Amino acid sequence: MTVHTGWQGRFFEDFVLGDVYEHPLGRTITTTDNIWFTLLTQNTAPLHFDHVYAARTDFGKPLVNSCLTLSLVAGQSVTDVSQNVYANLGWGQIELPHPVFEGDTIRSRSTVLGTRPSQSRPTLGVVEVQTEGFTQSDDLVIRFTRTLLVYRTGHGPRATNGAQEEQA
Repeated sequence: MTVHTGWQGRFFEDFVLGDVYEHPLGRTITTTDNIWFTLLTQNTAPLHFDHVYAARTDFGKPLVNSCLTLSLVAGQSVTDVSQNVYANLGWGQIELPHPVFEGDTIRSRSTVLGTRPSQSRPTLGVVEVQTEGFTQSDDLVIRFTRTLLVYRTGHGPRATNGAQEEQA
């Protein structure tokens, strides 16, 4: 029997300026997802959870909570961008150019905007990406930038070579 190691994600050295990662998993957003997320985050806007109210708006149906869209698309990027993250440093330029509705299937991709070694932590590097989310109809529904600290190869909680580890 052969044992294969699963994908461990990218380390700092694996990121190349301009590379695009088409994230492998899409997700259809259900009514339950939208209502639970909205109520869990104490968002009281009825546009997200009251179908009668939402039917009276120009949209004619509930809008998916934009923070759910952000969370879903950020989550989809983890396997390619932040599987080996030490910390998120910042989020910026969040744009929501098209509404998301219950029943939409969202997929995403990220583009590497920049990389540099950390000046204060030699076992880490700084990576900046732009991540975009699209519906099943290829409508761009979200775009944002994210800056994060990523472990260098051989470092972090999974390191097995005895390298000096950064402690969170």
